[in-house]
Amino acid sequence: MIGRLEILDFSREFGLAPNIVEKDYLLGWILAGISNHGELGSDWVFKGGTCLKKCYFETYRFSEDLDFTIRKQDHCNQEFLAAAFKEIADWIYEKSGVEIPRDLVHFEIYTNPRGKISAQGRISYRGPLLPRGDLPRVKLDLTNDEILVLNTISREVHHPYSDRPEEGIHFLCYCFEELFAEKVRALAERLRPRDLYDVIHLFRHNNLTQDRALVRNTLEQKCKFKNIFIPTMEMLEKKPERAELEAEWENMLGYQLPVLPPFEQFWIELPAVFEWLYGAVEKVMPSRMPLMGMLVDEAWHPPAMPRAWHGTAPLEVIRFAAANRLCVDLTYNVSHRLIEPYSLRRTRDGNLLLYAVKHNTGEDRSYRVDRIQGANVTKVPFKPRYAVELTASGPISAHLHSEGQPS
Repeated sequence: MIGRLEILDFSREFGLAPNIVEKDYLLGWILAGISNHGELGSDWVFKGGTCLKKCYFETYRFSEDLDFTIRKQDHCNQEFLAAAFKEIADWIYEKSGVEIPRDLVHFEIYTNPRGKISAQGRISYRGPLLPRGDLPRVKLDLTNDEILVLNTISREVHHPYSDRPEEGIHFLCYCFEELFAEKVRALAERLRPRDLYDVIHLFRHNNLTQDRALVRNTLEQKCKFKNIFIPTMEMLEKKPERAELEAEWENMLGYQLPVLPPFEQFWIELPAVFEWLYGAVEKVMPSRMPLMGMLVDEAWHPPAMPRAWHGTAPLEVIRFAAANRLCVDLTYNVSHRLIEPYSLRRTRDGNLLLYAVKHNTGEDRSYRVDRIQGANVTKVPFKPRYAVELTASGPISAHLHSEGQPS
């Protein structure tokens, strides 16, 4: 098990409370344990917000729960789940030293709104922070009556901590397009803050330039399966939950992010999602920010997922700001300037450069990262003038199941 100091180091790097980082650490090991379990690893499919954070996006919101579609109905059984997770707890302790007390592993079986059996689990753990009193918990949501339209994909689970298994952690996941369709469908059903945040974050991703028909077809099949209307912007604006959506924005998302972007920034971008999805407009991709007189190593790219850079500049906080289209109050040469962050590049002699635009004047600038004296995310949003390149992710692909049937 990693030490408390490593959790605190990542806490500073990510701009998040230590207990949130510790939970992220535990999620990685729980996913490793499920993946390595002989009966669960090949039949459980990872989905939801935590899947996006751990397997797709480096600056995505932190999420507390693990959501799975399970493909064997007999796995929704209290005795089976309790026995399986006691085995997983032993495996995790052997591999990492993280303790999951057997008597604090609980699963509840219930009938979901569709009249089908689902399960919810709560797993307590004793991690690097060694808390006093009640132990923190991870929640698992298991459903076995979801439709899987597209092929699942094996993704590496991001675990940036020093005890990452040598072979890595891999899990069977919803593909990118299915996750996007699922989130749009969820937004239509319940109109919750995390769904709005997720849909906009997914829409901003560069891989969406050619997959519109695939996402739309998947959304149509999911809505048909749930017996709900295919959502439109007009429908969402008229939903009675609209007022509550804005009121709950901070309560439901504030603790998952270093800085909470303004609600309005996300709501006003939502019409563009539906215009793109239903073919009214094409998605316009901004050009890259031009180089400015530096010999840049074109072969170098920033890592796709977060890491502790061990420098004076909080680069992960800056990358978060870029992904969320928020300006940064940058301290450089003992003065402050409000910038829009766009790109991180490396010169041929090994120096890292942050490429940005001065928000108030529109001037292009580059900053030596080792000379940045401070950086704070503000709540000032910006509309990108260039492609945001601080937030790349790994390759994404998907293929239809035959006749789009549940898998």
